[in-house]
Amino acid sequence: MKVAKFGGSSVASAEQFRKVAGIIQSDQQRRIIVVSAPGKRYKADTKVTDLLIRLAEAVMRGNEYDSLIEAVVERYADIARGLELQASEVIEQMKADLQQKIAAYHDDHLRLLDALKASGEDHNARLMAFYLRSLGMEARYVSPREAGIFVTDEPGNAQILQDSYEKLSKLKQCSNIVVIPGFFGYSLTGHIVTFPRGGSDITGSIVAAGAGADVYENFTDVDSIYCVNPSMVENPRQLREITYREMRELSYSGFSVFHDEALEPVYKAGIPVCVKNTNNPEAPGTWIVAKRNHRNVPVAGIASDTGFCSVNVSKYLMNREIGFGRKLLQILEDEGISYEHAPSGIDNMSVILRANQLQGEKEQRIMDRIQTELKVDEIHIEYGLALIMVVGEGMERAVGVAAKATAAFAQAQINIEMINQGSSEVSMMFGVKEEAVNKAVRALYDAYFAPVYAQKE
Repeated sequence: MKVAKFGGSSVASAEQFRKVAGIIQSDQQRRIIVVSAPGKRYKADTKVTDLLIRLAEAVMRGNEYDSLIEAVVERYADIARGLELQASEVIEQMKADLQQKIAAYHDDHLRLLDALKASGEDHNARLMAFYLRSLGMEARYVSPREAGIFVTDEPGNAQILQDSYEKLSKLKQCSNIVVIPGFFGYSLTGHIVTFPRGGSDITGSIVAAGAGADVYENFTDVDSIYCVNPSMVENPRQLREITYREMRELSYSGFSVFHDEALEPVYKAGIPVCVKNTNNPEAPGTWIVAKRNHRNVPVAGIASDTGFCSVNVSKYLMNREIGFGRKLLQILEDEGISYEHAPSGIDNMSVILRANQLQGEKEQRIMDRIQTELKVDEIHIEYGLALIMVVGEGMERAVGVAAKATAAFAQAQINIEMINQGSSEVSMMFGVKEEAVNKAVRALYDAYFAPVYAQKE
């Protein structure tokens, strides 16, 4: 049995709905379907989720919002017309549902935002099930509550409750096609609570693990996962296989194909994942598995992200001061700031974090606290950093992987601001200035992957 999740681009229009139906019909093992909200139909288009966020913001501000409800509902109506469906009743139910949610949560803004965002997936799942039935398939919509997806009551940041997996196991007994909306679950008190943005991947993974699927298919708009962002490198190498750990590192570091929190359920359950293209379903895609043959290609991929800063602290004999690092991180915790990396030397320590966390008076307050409480010799914050991650489980047993990177940077005349490598040796992190990140990624790609192509030729 397969669980197949279709992302926003895969369900953005009537044409895409037809492709999804064809994919489902082509394999009887695809019995559980998870759908996102409709994505962009063309480059300048607006995702339905973004329309719903605008709707929520208008309600919160007390602005007129009827036109936004019409804009949201029209997206589904446009799909229904394109599919020649008699779906006027379904469309009216969507409008009534939005109005009911606004009335119920008008004065509770966090609940309102979650409920409206979740309606994008919810309405799309209902429409998809309706369409599949019109084609003669035995399909039915199943809400996350009926499926058993119960989550922590953290609006916008839901975590699955372990008891949900036992409830989800009953889905395997369904003989018909089940269509479940992604992105949200229900709290034990009955409220809609969403996963982080991109959470339809999380839903698909949770459902696959709970139902004991043989395979979890994640349909998107690319033939496979590439070893590097195609916008940075022309015609990059496609990955046929990648491990859970490698994918987790790359997703965290900027890969947008797969949500970085979505792998945990299938990883624990040992369920292989296949990332495939809705527009080209015959392509083999990329398999995410527990182990791969990395003898010839120790590096799986290169990912990058921008918007970081480094809090750099120096103090003579820092290494002799017990608890220094803990106290420094405690100050950040007190301010509600999470950190990404913390490379250190004997007399210095840097904490890498997202720069947008130091807004308003936080920056000066943190610097004052570090200076006063830790009595450091020097402290400064460096902005405009990009982090580049080189990922591959084969690096642990390959000689000269780090040397290739530093040589590539030197040849491209790129200054390395910092280097950090985890004890697992699955990844190496390099910090460079944001303006040099594209050049740096291309240099690393040439160093690690160009020789592989040359050998094949």
